[in-house]
Amino acid sequence: MFDRLIGTYLVEQGLITRLQLEQVYKTQESKRAKLGVIAVAEKLMSIAQAEQVNMLQASMDKRFGDIAIEKGYLSQNQVSRLLELQGNNYLVFLQSVVDLGLLTMEQLSGAEADYQRQHGFTESDMAALKTGDVEQAVPIFLHTDDPMYKAMFTMGIKNMYRLVDDHIYVGRSYTANVLKEEVLGYQRFHGDQAAVVAISGKYNDVKNMAIAYTKEEFIDTREDALDAVCELINCINGLYATEQSRIDKKIDLDPPNFMTSFSQAKCQEMIVMPVYICGGEVKYAIAISKELVII
Repeated sequence: MFDRLIGTYLVEQGLITRLQLEQVYKTQESKRAKLGVIAVAEKLMSIAQAEQVNMLQASMDKRFGDIAIEKGYLSQNQVSRLLELQGNNYLVFLQSVVDLGLLTMEQLSGAEADYQRQHGFTESDMAALKTGDVEQAVPIFLHTDDPMYKAMFTMGIKNMYRLVDDHIYVGRSYTANVLKEEVLGYQRFHGDQAAVVAISGKYNDVKNMAIAYTKEEFIDTREDALDAVCELINCINGLYATEQSRIDKKIDLDPPNFMTSFSQAKCQEMIVMPVYICGGEVKYAIAISKELVII
């Protein structure tokens, strides 16, 4: 998730172009980050120390970690930890940017620090984002501490990542009374907990999401696309209901439904999270214990 967030930020800041970002993502798919990049990103080594070790590697038949230990820059435990992180998506992204000659590690470190300041993220937030763990990342973008919203949004985004697009990323959530989009799929549930869950957006964005979920190349009608999205919502809510049943909470799901032409959802209060998925943007909305009117 964080590689997509930072990638978008680099384009917005004019540090790279959209075409260059696409090249980075293609390169990223076939690379693993070098230990030096990981060590700098984890703030275990300075850029100068990593560059020195890289230079020594060119003349010594030794691994990066072995030289760093000999120089006193890293401990054995730290090297072991870095090796575990070597497949991290964000770190591979950084390595790809550097290898393509688009930005230096120093420039990337500066951009990351600027991104952190602009968004008000703490060091622990940044550490959680860099892990690539969706369950750790989603609460950072949620503006409420309500445990039910946290559990539901995490369940939803985690399964969109698992079932639809493993390059998903999200924006900060916000509270709304009205949600008006081109198409909308939704489901109500009730019992020990009551809520309405909806996915809405432009038709083409929802269609691309539906194609990725169903693995069907052609979806001919709006009804087909929205039906697939409703299946996804039902799957997510079913998983949530199963999880809640383990703590003796009974939830009954109504059949999901959809609106195909500029529908509007009205509610006293709902929380909406922008979700960037399959090259587009949809809104993931949840209203807990509130009456949601669809017109």
